[in-house]
Amino acid sequence: MIQAFGLTSNPRKDLPPAVDDVSFDARAGHVTALLGATGAGKTTVLRLMLELQQGRGLTHFRGRPLHRIAHPSREVGVLLGDVPGHPGRTVRGHLRMLCAAAGVPVRRADEVLEAVGLVSLREERLGTLSRGMDRRLGLACALLADPHTLVLDDPAEGLSAGESRWLHGMLRAHAVHGGTVLVSTADPKEAARIADRVVTLDGGRIVADQAAADFARTRLRPRVVVRTPHAARLAAVLAKEARTGQRSVEVVREGGNRLYVYGSTCADVGDAAFRNGILVHQLADEVGDMGPGADGSTPPVPDAVEGRLPAGSADGPEGTGRLGPSPAPTEAGADVEADAGSEIQTRAGASQDSVPGSARPSAAPSVPPEPTRSGAESGQADPPSSPRPTPPAIPPHPTGPRTSPSPSHPTEPLPDLPPPISVRPAPSPLRPLRYELRRATGVGIGFLTGAVVLVVSALAAVVLARFGHTPQARLLAAWPRELPLPPAALGAGLLGALAFGDEFRHPALAADRGTVPRRLGLLTAKLLVSAATGLVLAVLTVGCDAEVLYLLYGRELVKVPVDWLSLAVSWIGLVIGCAWAGVLAAGVFRSTAGGLAAVVAVPVIVVPLVQKFLEGPSVRSAAGFPLRLREVLLSQWPFGGERYVSAVARVVGQPVGSALTLSLATLLCAYVLTTLRRRVR
Repeated sequence: MIQAFGLTSNPRKDLPPAVDDVSFDARAGHVTALLGATGAGKTTVLRLMLELQQGRGLTHFRGRPLHRIAHPSREVGVLLGDVPGHPGRTVRGHLRMLCAAAGVPVRRADEVLEAVGLVSLREERLGTLSRGMDRRLGLACALLADPHTLVLDDPAEGLSAGESRWLHGMLRAHAVHGGTVLVSTADPKEAARIADRVVTLDGGRIVADQAAADFARTRLRPRVVVRTPHAARLAAVLAKEARTGQRSVEVVREGGNRLYVYGSTCADVGDAAFRNGILVHQLADEVGDMGPGADGSTPPVPDAVEGRLPAGSADGPEGTGRLGPSPAPTEAGADVEADAGSEIQTRAGASQDSVPGSARPSAAPSVPPEPTRSGAESGQADPPSSPRPTPPAIPPHPTGPRTSPSPSHPTEPLPDLPPPISVRPAPSPLRPLRYELRRATGVGIGFLTGAVVLVVSALAAVVLARFGHTPQARLLAAWPRELPLPPAALGAGLLGALAFGDEFRHPALAADRGTVPRRLGLLTAKLLVSAATGLVLAVLTVGCDAEVLYLLYGRELVKVPVDWLSLAVSWIGLVIGCAWAGVLAAGVFRSTAGGLAAVVAVPVIVVPLVQKFLEGPSVRSAAGFPLRLREVLLSQWPFGGERYVSAVARVVGQPVGSALTLSLATLLCAYVLTTLRRRVR
């Protein structure tokens, strides 16, 4: 069950808040529709409920706010907009990656694919899916962790009639099995068709909270849609015949050639058009909303004709339109129940002297006022077996109760503000290393980058060997003196930067609650995977370069150097250090380009500064470090371990090693600082 109390978005500059004091319930075992036109505040309400947007209010999912739930994806399945994911990732790979994030077995991906009918498309790329298949994948992502509650933002938008029926059937099946379903929509007919309860929003406020049967009885009624090039003439004919036959018919002109006729049938409208020789292009039955005057306002009348009412709130071609609170009964109209099958009592016999272009008072049908909600106290009463829980006590605002110091009301106290809603980061993946491996291997850009690095390195090694004047160590690494970094180091830095940049462009965990947050567990997994990738890239680069040089020039250029250990440690440390610099910089700057720029900045900016510092006058030197290290340890390491420690120390003592160490330490501190500061907020 979902309970929303006092949801209010932060006010914009000179505009009122998009959502103001929205409170409603969505019961378990039912489908609840959040209905409203574009701009009514539906998406903002959902984002406030999911703590994706700052504001005020409180939302309970089965008695707990979302930030008190350890693993939100197992409680709430979310679909907001299109399915987030890298367009090059396969459908099955995307779900397998989310399985690791949600901590569910990997077989769950195949189960939900079968449930939503995507088994035949499991190897398709996300970028090639149609709109209907994208909606199916979004529902599969929401159902992956088998949540109790589904929160979907206009899931049927852009779908065909058949796809919409399938989607509505899936949502109904979830509710029948005891789940809670909350769906937003702008189509009143769709809301009445799929929902058990309809909550209507207008201007950021709830104007109605009704059972689906009451909503259909009081808000929907049949009409005839007519499209003709002689709309004004046909409207006048229909109004005249309605006055003559003393029938209650309402004619609404929408646009230039479209008419909506309430209280008549296709046969009567067609007969009238035929008798008067009026050409008709379209004639169809339709169910629309309450039509003109349903929002209680009197919009301007651009083209007044006989028997026509203002079309300010009439539905468009699809029967959707702006909904608002029903007006109170007018003096001129009788109280009538607007049943879907009954006639709407209107005054079709308007004044005879109205001319085109003139405005006259609206003859809107009188509609009984709808039940409205005020805060968390409105709504249909719960059955005796499940009493409605009362809203929790809201703590007073830090600044105390608000007052209104107006002259007429000197110090009238206002109710306390609801508690603030702070945007909270999503939890880390429950299996971060497995998640990171599937994320990195699920997109072909990593393999493509590695292949390009190997080809460029081999070509550079061949060219450098042909020209000569290049030391063997740099020749095997394909590192010209003119370049700050070899191709392998640049490739490793790019792959490290993609570890965060790819996620923030295509947030893989948006089915949970947002982009992947800054967590040290996830960072450790990324550093491990990037280090393994850098190590493989470093070894393959040297191996491929040596093989190509041997084939072209013989054994002379591929002899093992005497100081191979320190050279190997330096080479591996350089590649892994660049990969880590890319990971940390992309995490700090939230950008792949920022991560790659930080990798290039190390040899271009940091290395010259370190060299300048080391070349300065020094009183002490680090000569004899290996001997002193052996004396401090008091015993010899097995397998000559002190030699490796000494080699690492010599690598760190080099300008490039010192620069990389300094840069990595700085980036790590910045990453941890931003993480802690975000947690404090």
